[in-house]
Amino acid sequence: MSISRRQLIQFAGATSLLSAAPTLVLAQKLEKTSVHIAVGGKVGTYYQALTIAEQLGYFKDEGLDVKISDFAGGSKSLQAVVGGSADVVSGAYEHTINLQSKGQFFRCIVLQGRCPMITVGVSKKTLPNFKTAADLRGKKVGVTAPGSSTSMIASFYLAKHGLKPTDVSFIGVGAGAGAISAIREGHIDVLSNIDPVITTLEESNDILTIVDTRRLKDTQDIFGGNMPAGSLYLPQAYIDANPKTVQALTNAIVRADKWIIKAGPQGVVKAVPASYLQGKPEIYAKAVEKCLEAISPDGMIPEDGPATALKALAAYSTDIRDAKIDLSKTWTNDFTVRANEKYPEVKA
Repeated sequence: MSISRRQLIQFAGATSLLSAAPTLVLAQKLEKTSVHIAVGGKVGTYYQALTIAEQLGYFKDEGLDVKISDFAGGSKSLQAVVGGSADVVSGAYEHTINLQSKGQFFRCIVLQGRCPMITVGVSKKTLPNFKTAADLRGKKVGVTAPGSSTSMIASFYLAKHGLKPTDVSFIGVGAGAGAISAIREGHIDVLSNIDPVITTLEESNDILTIVDTRRLKDTQDIFGGNMPAGSLYLPQAYIDANPKTVQALTNAIVRADKWIIKAGPQGVVKAVPASYLQGKPEIYAKAVEKCLEAISPDGMIPEDGPATALKALAAYSTDIRDAKIDLSKTWTNDFTVRANEKYPEVKA
């Protein structure tokens, strides 16, 4: 039987539509396909799963068109979502607790990091004779941004040693070259920050590390339990209105978490933008290696994690101590369970 040119064209068009159908159908199922994520220090290993999901096309695979805006620190990215200019925060879980104490309900839907991956280092230039936490009284502590998770770790350390956050001065220095310069030029005495900033300063012998939450055991020893960290969290109202979109976001992050663990430092170095490496891929690879154990293997929030975070915040914040926090409203594993069912294995 002969096929006319018109029939051939119709068949080709139908084939094209069929090949695109999975994406089209998926996009139609989502309440929203365009999502704006705010992050504070995207280059950091703390947010690595976000970058990998973006670079490897995992968001697109889920039918999402994701825009990512980068801010100086977690508190700044949170402000963008609270203010309505972004939809989702890629940031520290404990902000959901802080927000609830102010009457705002945000929920964590998936973990990027099962440890904070934050390190506190003392400047060998301005505090060469550092001995105890008491030596930090009146000193300048550099953090990504005041009110961020780096501030939380530093404040918790001070509280454990009998000091208050007001006993030091917190200064926002970002999570990049500015933080490195601030230490090296003597503008700050202490730095609470993330990798690759910390590994860069450790390799150049500019800091003495006094707190390190890049390893699971160290984190558990410091906080007395699991401490959920980098995550995607967003307003409960958004989750209620867009559950399929939220599931798609969770799927992409869980897939990225698993890919990072399987690919390892060298795989990550090849996948991230060249600008992340700052011309020193070997330093970035070391930073990834130091933080690899802290990457969540499945995006799941540990059952004891929220209570650990609440206890840490209450150690130095009277606002948290006085608030009645319902932890069950700050997190859920519902989306991550389904994401793991969809992606039980990920190829690197």
